Amino acid sequence: MPPQPLEVTCCIAGGGPAGMMLGLLLARAGVRIVVLEKHADFLRDFRGDTIHPSTMQVMDELGLLEAFLTRPHQKVRQVVGLIGEDEVTIGDFGRLNTKAPFIALMPQWDFLNFIAEAGARYPNFEVRKEHDVVDLIEDDTGRVTGVRADTPEGVLDVHAALVVGADGRHSTVRDRAKLEVLDIGAPIDVLWMRLSKRADDKAVALGRINHGALLVTLDRGDYWQCAYVIRKGGNEAVRARGLPAFRDDIVRIAPFLADRVEELTDWEQVKLLTVAVDRLKQWWKPGLICIGDAAHAMSPIGGVGINLAVQDAVAAANYLAAPLLAGTLTTADLAEVQGRRTLAMRVIQKMQVVMQERVIDPVLRSRKAIKAPWPLKLFNKFPPLRYIPARVIGLGVRPEHVRSGEAPLPQS
Repeated sequence: MPPQPLEVTCCIAGGGPAGMMLGLLLARAGVRIVVLEKHADFLRDFRGDTIHPSTMQVMDELGLLEAFLTRPHQKVRQVVGLIGEDEVTIGDFGRLNTKAPFIALMPQWDFLNFIAEAGARYPNFEVRKEHDVVDLIEDDTGRVTGVRADTPEGVLDVHAALVVGADGRHSTVRDRAKLEVLDIGAPIDVLWMRLSKRADDKAVALGRINHGALLVTLDRGDYWQCAYVIRKGGNEAVRARGLPAFRDDIVRIAPFLADRVEELTDWEQVKLLTVAVDRLKQWWKPGLICIGDAAHAMSPIGGVGINLAVQDAVAAANYLAAPLLAGTLTTADLAEVQGRRTLAMRVIQKMQVVMQERVIDPVLRSRKAIKAPWPLKLFNKFPPLRYIPARVIGLGVRPEHVRSGEAPLPQS
C-alpha cells in the first residue's frame, strides 16, 4: 500500500542549509513543518563548509553558538591570498564586532546534523530522508497545495499551506513551478579533490593564483579540500592532457603539495563542480516560494553560498511564521521575502561576476607568472582596509536577525 497522505503547515523540499535552518526556525515558532531530503543522509563530498560570522550570529541569537562551536572545526581569522609570489592579507574578520569574528570551516554534514538535532527538540519538526520531491500538487486555480515525493515505501503526497523549494541549484520545485530563471553566467568551473595535510603546512585560506591557475585549499584538519579553478567547459581538455600533467599544474601553483600529488591516482578522485550564477525573476507563486540556491545559484567565490541561504531562511521565517500560524498567508507575504533579500543577493552576485570576468578569467587565459596588482597591495600597507572585505564576506550586505519568535516547548 502507498503511504498515507501527510498534512503539514509547511513542506520544505531539500535538507540543505536553507531548508534545515528554515525548518528549525518555523518549528521553533510553532509551525508544523516537514523537511523532505532525497538522500539517506547529509554525507556528500565537496559541499561548501565555510560558516561565516553572519551564520554564527544567527546561532548566537538562537542560543546555539556555544554548543555549535564544540563541534570539530577550524578557524579562519584572515583571508590571505598568494598572488604570484606576493602574499596579500585581504580581509581580517577580527575587526568585526561579532560574537564569532572568524570563518568556521566545518563539514557541511556536521553543520546540517547539528541543525537537525536542534530542531528535534520541537515536536512539530520532522525530517524525512530518502524522500525525493518529484512534482507539485496544485488546485484548480493553480495554487500549489503540496508536493509528491518518491519514498522507499512508495509515492507520498504531502499537503501544505506553503511549499518551500530549498532543493538547490538544480531545483525540481522551481522547474515544476515554471518559475523564470535569469542566467547571469559564470566563465569558470571547479575541480574538487582531497590531498593529505602535513603538520608543517602553511594554510592559505583564500588560495593561490599564478601560472594561469587558481587553487583554493580548505583546511579539513587532516587533509586539504582543494578547489582547482578551470575555465568554463574546460574539464575535458584538462583530462585529455592526462593526470600527470594535472598533478604538475597543481605543483606549479602550490609547490608545498609536491610530495603528495601522487595521491591522485585516478580521475575518480577529482570531482567536477559546474559553476552557475543565476536567479529567479520571481521567487514565488501562490502557495510556494524558493530560497537559497533554488532562488539564486551563487559562484563559490567568497564561500558565501551557505550563509546567503541561511540569511534567506531567517528572513523567510521572520515574514512567514506569523501568517502560517494564523492561516492568513498571502502572496504579499511571499513577495516581502523576495523584496527583503533581493538587494543582498544582487550585490553579491554582481561582485562575483566582476571577480570572475576581470580577475579570474584573465588569469586562466595565460600561463605566465603574475604579480599582485597595486590596489591589492594596499591591504598590506593599510590594514584598516581589511575591514571592508571582511564585512562583505563575513556579514553580507543586509544581515538578518531572528524575529520569528519561540513557542513554549511541551512539558516533559
